[in-house]
Amino acid sequence: MTQKAFKYRFYPTPEQESLLRRTMGCTRLVYNRALALRTEAWYSLQKRVGYAETSAMLTEWKKEDTLTFLTEVSSVPLQQGLRHLQTAFTNFFAGRAKYPNFKKKHHGGSAEFTSSAFRWKDGQVYLAKCVEPLAIRWSRLLPQGIQPSTVTVKLSPAGRWSVSLLVDVEIETLPESPNQVGIDLGITSLIALSTGEKIANPKAFKAKRRKLRKAQKALSRKQKGSNNRYKARLKVAKVYAEISDARQDFIHKLTTRLVRENQTIAVEDLAVKNLMKNHKLALAISDGSWGELVRQLEYKCDWYGRTLVKIDRWFPSSKRCGHCGHIVDKLPLNIREWDCPKCGANHDRDINAANNILAAGLAVSVCGANVRPDRNTSEGQLRRSRKSKK
Repeated sequence: MTQKAFKYRFYPTPEQESLLRRTMGCTRLVYNRALALRTEAWYSLQKRVGYAETSAMLTEWKKEDTLTFLTEVSSVPLQQGLRHLQTAFTNFFAGRAKYPNFKKKHHGGSAEFTSSAFRWKDGQVYLAKCVEPLAIRWSRLLPQGIQPSTVTVKLSPAGRWSVSLLVDVEIETLPESPNQVGIDLGITSLIALSTGEKIANPKAFKAKRRKLRKAQKALSRKQKGSNNRYKARLKVAKVYAEISDARQDFIHKLTTRLVRENQTIAVEDLAVKNLMKNHKLALAISDGSWGELVRQLEYKCDWYGRTLVKIDRWFPSSKRCGHCGHIVDKLPLNIREWDCPKCGANHDRDINAANNILAAGLAVSVCGANVRPDRNTSEGQLRRSRKSKK
């Protein structure tokens, strides 16, 4: 069984919207208050405060006269918010994430309801303290006989309401395919395949850049705290939502196609965050959503019984000749085609890189070979000696 989330738009009644906004506000308040206390306890007393302590604090907060409104909403989203904070700190101390940030109201909000805080009846979702079911736009049906284990309600910065239903489903693996493909992520084209195909980057941000610039200029002229500024902020958020939707739609269709057609997929294990530090390429890289593309390939390959191989980021896929294996010293980004000085073969930079990635990925998956350049070889020693002389 695999956990899978089904996300839908829904349109709350005025009563439901009021309750959900208050629930998200209380969840945000509890999260921020607990984060502030945990931060203060560490810096002042060098003491770590865990989930158990913050949960006990929440009980005391509800007894305060100024925080009695916390009892007017379901207690489950408040406790879930404290659990999410504990997860954030766990990831921080493990080096997987940065220090947790305070939640802001204009970023929207979310509230998570476990099975004790909602009812699933006749294909409808009834949240705690709500009499009527959520008016969900069922764009696709849930598998029959499946009951959600968790319901998460989200409000986007653009003012759109969505609900995610987490269910346990049995996903059937796809029939085995004889195809194998290597993928080279790029700037001029989003990806180049070892089959010789290049897929262009739709550049969702570039398509909406002028519209976004106009909306942001209008926002900057509005007085802070005014109703007109609130309306202008919504317009900016809606443009960002259009950009995000276009990216997600394209990448989902592309990754689904790659997973369906190929049994083995090889990609480079790129450090996208480090690449984003190059200000000349940051916009193009972020517009291509490299990290999201690889993330979707990972879980879809896991779902459907495919093999995803990540090769070392230091593997010289572009500089290596796919015919004789010769590695050139330098290959600037502006050179899109090059001739091998050893065998004379002509290479398209991206297609050659994709073929080398596939070959390295097959070697890793079959025999566990290391694709990082060996520092003990004579070639590696010669390069290091050259660098030291410089």
